[in-house]
Amino acid sequence: MTTAARQISIDAIREAARWVYRAAIRTPLVRVDIPGAPDGLDLYLKLEVLQPVGSFKIRGAANVVRQLSPSDVADGVWTVSAGNAALGVAYAARQAGIPCSVMVVDTAPAAKVDAINRLGAFIVRVTYDEAWQTVERHASGRMRGYFIHPFDDDRFIAGNATMALEILDDLPGVDAIVGSVGGGGLLSGVVSTVNALRPRTRVFAAEPETAAPLAASLAAGRPVYFDGWRASFVDGAGGKSVLETMWPLLRQVAGSIVVPLDDVARAIRRVAEHAHVIAEGAAGCAVAAAFSGRAGTGTVVAIVSGGNIDLSRFFEILTSSDS
Repeated sequence: MTTAARQISIDAIREAARWVYRAAIRTPLVRVDIPGAPDGLDLYLKLEVLQPVGSFKIRGAANVVRQLSPSDVADGVWTVSAGNAALGVAYAARQAGIPCSVMVVDTAPAAKVDAINRLGAFIVRVTYDEAWQTVERHASGRMRGYFIHPFDDDRFIAGNATMALEILDDLPGVDAIVGSVGGGGLLSGVVSTVNALRPRTRVFAAEPETAAPLAASLAAGRPVYFDGWRASFVDGAGGKSVLETMWPLLRQVAGSIVVPLDDVARAIRRVAEHAHVIAEGAAGCAVAAAFSGRAGTGTVVAIVSGGNIDLSRFFEILTSSDS
């Protein structure tokens, strides 16, 4: 595959839709009326928190695992993750009867680690730097089996893209879709689907101010590292860089909306109060970006990508001041 010409075909996405619902579910799209929203904003939430593993990652994982041969999985499968991809791969592997190991970032919330344990996966804890190096290299000498990349895999992206098929089916007049970006496996699938089926719809990334390499890359016109990176409760979004292999897909978005952490926390509180939904940091980031008005007005969908947040952290966010 020539990276410069990389694309995810609508045929591959539609083929994925024939299979992913053996593990994933079709999630609802709900309209929310939140006080203080910009005039003219009609906001909808795509509730991926309702997936069996509490995250959209089950879609991509299921689409990869169903295509693996017996020889591929002779030594099991493994992935590297801040939590949600590990949950998706562990769930799909257990469903297929395949042993699974996961390299998990040592800052991953306990809620995610506990859920991975319950799915029977073997956990290897690593630093964020080692995890990101593994993401870049597509390999690790510490792991054994077939590596399922958590985002830089056309099959994983096509599985994630089935979410966009649902959005366009339920809301064909949508003006913009906003989703958080970490490695880019979610947004790449969404923008590929939208470009094929409804190119007038704009797709925006959302990144926290602490980790916004896509915004920096779009400004530079090439993939770059984000020099000011630091860890935060938005653990599922915001990497240290944009991988060169992902750049041909991610550069197709309309822009990246960078939001302060205070706005992410405020969005999590608003979603809890007005939609009665638990959103993790990355999901709150997308809602905050949509709520800011920078994705435009009209009909806007914010992807609530996951809800796997420690209850203690969720309580802390809910009870913090809302200035």
